[in-house]
Amino acid sequence: MSLQKTLLLLPFLLGLNICYSYAQKAEDNAIVQIVYTSDAHYGIKRSNFRGDHDVSGNLVNAAMISKINTLSKLYFPADSGVKNSQPIAYIDYLIESGDITNRMEIPVQSSALSWSQFKTDYMQGLKLKNQHNMPTQLLLLPGNHDISNAIGHGKLMKPLTDPTAMVGIYNLMLKPDLPKTNASYNYATDKVHYSFDVKGIHLMFVNLWPDSAERIWMQKDLQNISATTPVIIFTHDQPTCEAKHFTNPHSPQHVKPGSKFENLTAEHYKGDVSDKAKDGSTDIEQLGWVTFLKQHPNIKAYFHGNSNWNEYYVYKGPENNVNLDVFRVDSPMKGRDSASNETLLSFQLIAIDTQNQLLTVRECLWNTEPLNPSKHIVFGKSKTISLMVTE
Repeated sequence: MSLQKTLLLLPFLLGLNICYSYAQKAEDNAIVQIVYTSDAHYGIKRSNFRGDHDVSGNLVNAAMISKINTLSKLYFPADSGVKNSQPIAYIDYLIESGDITNRMEIPVQSSALSWSQFKTDYMQGLKLKNQHNMPTQLLLLPGNHDISNAIGHGKLMKPLTDPTAMVGIYNLMLKPDLPKTNASYNYATDKVHYSFDVKGIHLMFVNLWPDSAERIWMQKDLQNISATTPVIIFTHDQPTCEAKHFTNPHSPQHVKPGSKFENLTAEHYKGDVSDKAKDGSTDIEQLGWVTFLKQHPNIKAYFHGNSNWNEYYVYKGPENNVNLDVFRVDSPMKGRDSASNETLLSFQLIAIDTQNQLLTVRECLWNTEPLNPSKHIVFGKSKTISLMVTE
């Protein structure tokens, strides 16, 4: 081709490139990308981490955040999931679903100190950007340890209460006109629950577990969206919850030394209180939750921590009559498997295709070579589900 013809065609060729660029950007913008982790447990120590012993939670979490910061330079694995083999490039949200602080059982540090360390690592240390080149947004929920630090616990703590983390989470996520203080915070009325839509997908953040009180808020919230809008729930407890997290059904109902109930949910425990609470059945409590799920078939996925390892499973309820896709995430400090085998430490990378309504969750193993901190993240198990709501 002559130089003259090339010059004549140049604007057309550039136009093609520009069109392709915009098309690619539009396609990318349909994909929401989220890092999910839980149970940071500042205040305790790992027995082994990268060649050292008794390593503090702030050091381990800082190491994980440092590794999360490398995601933008990596590619998704070739696993047929959303954005298969494509550059990761951005992270829209980082979600931490509770137990940011460890319960202040002596000699565990205060909630105030743990919250300060968390802010340093997760708020100052996170360097990722979203798809609009703005800082990745941090989304938080409380866990049972955070709540117990605020309201007290049957085990002796020092101080007896310290609501610093709950106040911090509440103010950051709910943004009240008059921010809560340690003196004004009241767990009975100041629950951390919120929701928002992102490109046609409804993300719902539930305080601890969807008990009967939380479901009142959830019902009002879901009335504001179409019945065909997919809903994804993030919370701390697994769908079965734990009996000890419910409120003591017998008087006195306040938290007291030796109590087997922790009064973390507004709902009172209805099972056999003669059983050891932490091993007691929650089938009765789950029946109300299952009824709610049946009423809202657009609830398509449920993410949780509390008992921690990487697992993808289907919750079917006590009577085996629902099917809810559930994603359990590991903890950097108290993972069932990773606590004793640090090469299994992981967080999850979620990619949501909002146009085709597909969701892929990938396990990110971030410490596979403990003595080689520069080792890239290794992708483990992945699962893709449809978010399509059928009427």
